[in-house]
This record gives sequence, structure tokens and C-alpha cells, in this order.
Amino acid sequence: MKYEKLDDAAIAGRLGELKGWSITRAGAAMEKHYVFRDFRQAFGFMTESALAAEKLDHHPEWFNVYKRVDVTLTTHSAGGLTELDFKLAVLMDMAAAQDD
Repeated sequence: MKYEKLDDAAIAGRLGELKGWSITRAGAAMEKHYVFRDFRQAFGFMTESALAAEKLDHHPEWFNVYKRVDVTLTTHSAGGLTELDFKLAVLMDMAAAQDD
């Protein structure tokens, strides 16, 4: 399925539904910094997120050091943010909440 790049108004509306995500790369991406109790919890989050990403066939850019995971989402083929990025963001937030 091909996803279309969202306009600024749609991005702002969808971003308002999420907690902790911010726009980066001049509006072409969004990012969030997760902090967990320890490496095991961070790795569990990454595992859950990887399974969700694989189902969506949409993969995050991420960086992990110990208990921190920095995530950037964008749809390269569309040249910016699409509904797919927001779907994955919701699933990643759900994965992070499992460890609270």
C-alpha cells in the first residue's frame, strides 16, 4: 500500500493525539526519546516495536544506549510523514506502556 505525505495541518492534528513526539527534519520526520528503568526494559520495548514495525512493513530509525531509545519516524518513499508513521508511533507508545 502506498502512503501519501501528510500536509502540515494533518500532521499537527495527528501529533496532538500523541504524547512526547515532536517534529524534526523541517517537518519531514517525528521523533521521541524513551527512557526505561534498565537495558532489559529498553530491549523489550525494541523487540515489541520491531514486531509491530515488521507487520506494518515500516521500520524506524532508532538509537539505543543502555536504558534510552531514541526513535525517528519518516516515510522515505513519500518524502515525509504519512499515516504509517503515526500508526507505528501509536504501537510504539503502547509497547512502552506495557513496561510501566
